[in-house]
Amino acid sequence: MSDPEILALEGVSKLFPGVRALSDVTLRLFAGQVTALIGENGAGKSTLVKILTGIYQPDGGRILLDGAEVHFPTAQHAAAAGITAIHQETVLFDDLSVAENIFLGHAPRTRFGLIDTAAMMERSGAILRDIGATFDPGLKLHDLGIAKKHLVAIARALSVDARVVVMDEPTAALSHKEITELYDLVDQLKAQGKAILFISHKFDEIFRIADRYTVFRDGQFVGEGAMDDVDQGALVQMMVGRPVDQIFPKRERLAGTEVLRVAGYDHPTEFADINFALHRGEILGFYGLVGAGRSEFMQALFGITKPSKGAVRIDGKVRVLRSPAEAVAAGIVYVPEDRGAQGTIRALPIFQNVTLPSLHVTSHNGFLRLAEEFRLARQYTERLDLRAASLDQAVGNLSGGNQQKVVIAKWLATRPKVIILDEPTKGIDIGSKAAVHEFMAELAAEGLAVIMVSSEIPEILGMSDRVIVMREGRIVAELDGDGLTPETLVRHAAGIGEDP
Repeated sequence: MSDPEILALEGVSKLFPGVRALSDVTLRLFAGQVTALIGENGAGKSTLVKILTGIYQPDGGRILLDGAEVHFPTAQHAAAAGITAIHQETVLFDDLSVAENIFLGHAPRTRFGLIDTAAMMERSGAILRDIGATFDPGLKLHDLGIAKKHLVAIARALSVDARVVVMDEPTAALSHKEITELYDLVDQLKAQGKAILFISHKFDEIFRIADRYTVFRDGQFVGEGAMDDVDQGALVQMMVGRPVDQIFPKRERLAGTEVLRVAGYDHPTEFADINFALHRGEILGFYGLVGAGRSEFMQALFGITKPSKGAVRIDGKVRVLRSPAEAVAAGIVYVPEDRGAQGTIRALPIFQNVTLPSLHVTSHNGFLRLAEEFRLARQYTERLDLRAASLDQAVGNLSGGNQQKVVIAKWLATRPKVIILDEPTKGIDIGSKAAVHEFMAELAAEGLAVIMVSSEIPEILGMSDRVIVMREGRIVAELDGDGLTPETLVRHAAGIGEDP
């Protein structure tokens, strides 16, 4: 290896009550190279990032920086050593300016100890220009869109003199164009000699951007090497300890009686004239590009937002869905795209999250029955093969894939007629994706009607009986059979070849 090794972890372990998150793991990062950290949810990737950035301290092993052992008792110590992280969900402050967000906690000071606003603005502008952002650092953050906010998060991470940059699922909320721009930024960082740790579940990204790989499984180091010397199949087998069938589950696609009909659903700003029917045992896919209005419509169908007009029939009966409680009572449940903010209460234990919508089942005369709560939670978490130390474990301490299982278990416990899955495999690893797909097929086989919103074409093609394509808030196509191809999906979603 010609490039110098900047950072190394040797024999690092981390224990939590009832859980060994990391056991004797190894990691090496080199100047001017991207190392992909690969592993299923629960493999220990997030724990390692928190150790690198000083949030956690290891229980064993050592961290070497330029060959010398170092300790990071706080995040400030890690930042001072030149280690910075760009997280999937970086906390920013809408009421502060871009510059204030970038330098929050380490703003330049005048000789009197006051914040040097002019210097902060100048340095912020320089950092933004370096990463290809042209907007004014004096703008309030709430005036920016999601993509520009992500650039602010990147600029904030680079506002310290970083030598090691950790990117944790950095493309999760970005469009295709924005992802391409992020790749260009990574190339710039490599050219500057920075060592980059890149964490992603997307294999196309890993093979596009990484020079090296390191694989973890169940908190243990499995292997490392050059990307040029490995293929996707080998990486998957290292991740999960077994070959994973890339083909979606085979199932008999027999739609039953109509369970849901939506007619003339409109919203003042998000969508218009939504009409479709859904049958028992059917998986209906919704596809579209960013801004197509799919999630906004699903939230209205679940009673989160209010449509301006339209009707919903469930089993032939008109139902007015003015709130999520009314939707659940009618038999419609919604697994949101943002499971952390909208799907769970992260501080509560698993069993309370699962039973929260079913308190009428787990209580008697106004008093909760703890044994009944555990029984109900155990029934559905075991069905989903939830991996946790106990049902008392806080949901916030679970991996992303297991958090998703908690959300699904919560709604299945209500015995719904229709389940809406909004990006059900977003941010989860390939092993967990296969488990979710298999479970979706089982639900359909049992007669549940499934609506699946997905931006992944293979998932849409592999799981859907029919696909509705949306563009700019309207349904533009309904496809099935031979008409359901990647080309037709993209053409309809993008409006390619259609009359203006």
